[in-house]
Amino acid sequence: MINYDLKKIRTIIFDIDGVLSAETIPLGDDGQPRRTVNIKDGYAIQLAVKMGLRIAIITGCKIEAVATRYRGLGVEDIHLGCAVKLDTYENYKATYGYADDEVMYMGDDIPDLEIMRRVGCPVCPKDACAEVKEVSLYVSDYAGGYGCGRDVIEQTLRAQGHWLKDERAFGW
Repeated sequence: MINYDLKKIRTIIFDIDGVLSAETIPLGDDGQPRRTVNIKDGYAIQLAVKMGLRIAIITGCKIEAVATRYRGLGVEDIHLGCAVKLDTYENYKATYGYADDEVMYMGDDIPDLEIMRRVGCPVCPKDACAEVKEVSLYVSDYAGGYGCGRDVIEQTLRAQGHWLKDERAFGW
């Protein structure tokens, strides 16, 4: 269980590679990296959006298919190609007026550390690097791309009384 007052969380921000996508990325015949997606993560993301929890993506990934996937789940804030993620985080936070303690961030590697040191609730998948695990309040039992997103969203929605709250939970 996440050791944090999850009722405070107004937004969850995810990295893509190694978090919502498995850390091993297959290359297509064209040399472009392909990303995996997890259906249970997808279900939880679209439900969170329906329940009013803002979901965002901040990633170094530049693949437009990633944006298409998450837009299709209702995610409006998708930031691709972020070389320095902290700048994007600060702008995102200012846009919506969030305080750091209202933010959960799930990352897995060194580029995520600056944000994770700022947010109130830093979390990571079980296969995150050691430095990220050290700053995380919670290490999921699930690896990146294999349900860690669903894990933290479900815990947050349950704590806020929105998990399977009404008929919106039973559809896409």
